[in-house]
Amino acid sequence: MDIFSSGKVAVITGAASGIGLAAARRFAALGMQVCLVDRSDAVAAAAADIGHGAAGFVVDVADRAAVDALAAEIRARFGAVSVLMNNAAIHGGADALSSPDLWAQVIGINLMGVLHGVQAFVPAMVDGGQPGVVINTGSKQGITQPPGNTVYNVSKSAVKSLTEGLAHSLREATGGRVSAHLLIPGFTYTGMTAAAAKPAGAWSADQVVDFMLERLAASDFYILCPDNEVSRAVDAGRMAWAMGDIIENRPALSRWHPDHAQAFAAFMAERD
Repeated sequence: MDIFSSGKVAVITGAASGIGLAAARRFAALGMQVCLVDRSDAVAAAAADIGHGAAGFVVDVADRAAVDALAAEIRARFGAVSVLMNNAAIHGGADALSSPDLWAQVIGINLMGVLHGVQAFVPAMVDGGQPGVVINTGSKQGITQPPGNTVYNVSKSAVKSLTEGLAHSLREATGGRVSAHLLIPGFTYTGMTAAAAKPAGAWSADQVVDFMLERLAASDFYILCPDNEVSRAVDAGRMAWAMGDIIENRPALSRWHPDHAQAFAAFMAERD
């Protein structure tokens, strides 16, 4: 895509590590002016390591005023933004009955941080007359809703809905000149989920970014990443089953319900 080219400005949140850092490196290698944003002070070292004029900004995306100020500073220093990647997230680990403070933190970063980025940067992209791309990082958990980390699931489900609505609004407002896309990583070795060494089943963050750029070139909205454990067919089956809970009036999260375990296994076996 020509938009990922020399002189264009890219803003990436959650860029001190993981997928955000991998994207920053790749965009900088393409000649873009990259702005790395993270609440960790490590973002400055990450930007210095990338070089190519990359700039680091310590900002908590949950703070609307701070994100608005960031957008104004980036426009003043570097000009119009062509690529916005709202990627910042924390993992959570709370169910519906626990940890109200953690709920506030996760929703504040994972959902409101994305909304703050959209509302701070995208209106100028719409008004600027130039092509633009918005990438919001979701999760398969926001679609299949596995139990055990409800707060994260809720945040990423909401990011999916937000990005779908944004894509429609941008299509209506710009006719596709500015587009929105939902990145849906698979099992990825990042700072959020990292073990001491990359598990064999995981993709690297660089693989996710390679796949993202490939699918953006094909104009995909849903950038559904496989990994070394789960194929596209398996993902499709799990997602179809999840939607079937509503259509078939099964119990919530029936994939994990003992009365439906055999039916789910048979459903998936048909897709092997």
